[in-house]
Amino acid sequence: MAKMRIDATVENLDRLMDFLEEQMKGTGFSEMLVSQVKTAAEEIFVNIAHYAYSPTVGAAVVCCEVGGDPLQITVAIADEGRPYDPLTREDPDITLPAGVRPIGGLGIFMTKKLMDEVWYEYKDGKNILTLRKRSVSEERRSSL
Repeated sequence: MAKMRIDATVENLDRLMDFLEEQMKGTGFSEMLVSQVKTAAEEIFVNIAHYAYSPTVGAAVVCCEVGGDPLQITVAIADEGRPYDPLTREDPDITLPAGVRPIGGLGIFMTKKLMDEVWYEYKDGKNILTLRKRSVSEERRSSL
């Protein structure tokens, strides 16, 4: 398992993206899958940067594990900011026009749609949001 600790600031987003890309490099993940994982992790990291420690800055610890059969990636992002489970937020009504829809909630909604699994836990004073994506979807695997 690879691990990195960085300040949770938007300025460090490129470092996170490089870290994730390096972990998936040469594994056989498609470009689309790499993009989906990076997009989901970006949404979570930016939310931590904006809200977890505001108005101060704190750290984020990112753990990444690649492997298994089927091949999958698991990314856990932890912070010691205010306890908050974004998965309890109601999904936005995306059938409403953008001008009518309340602001917020689209990032975690998109993350849940992009990943195969997303779960949250609060443990030892840390928010931990874990993302998992398989290289072969469950639907495709069952038809093989």
